[in-house]
Amino acid sequence: MTAAVAFREARRNEVPAVLALLRDDMLGQAREGDELGPYLAAWEAMQKEPGNQLIVGVIGDEVVACYQITVISGLSLSAARRAQIEGVRVRPDLRGRRVGEALIRDAEARARAAGCGLLQFTTNRSRADAHRFYDRLGFTPSHIGYKKPL
Repeated sequence: MTAAVAFREARRNEVPAVLALLRDDMLGQAREGDELGPYLAAWEAMQKEPGNQLIVGVIGDEVVACYQITVISGLSLSAARRAQIEGVRVRPDLRGRRVGEALIRDAEARARAAGCGLLQFTTNRSRADAHRFYDRLGFTPSHIGYKKPL
């Protein structure tokens, strides 16, 4: 059964609900802070950056899913624009109800509307369930990602 979820840009007052989704995760429990201030400041900064949006999935007024999408222009791949998605989360009790598929379809539509020819993301190696999900949706694990804390 598919849950009826609508996707739209997040509002400032929804940042705590998004933070709760980010924390309700095996990795997020350890890496997300308790202080709301830095998250609100980050949301404010995102509002000023063209092509950088925090998207929420809502059922009624309740935030049940989220992702961030950033449009990137570049020279590689014949000067293709690409969209990077991050912080993809669906409330645990709604997993398996196609909310994640709807979320990815929404991200794809936003990327296409922005003129992007590629949708990309990184995912932690430990997220085996997520990897199966992304494989099923047609994504290819074609690259190796590296990160370095600064």
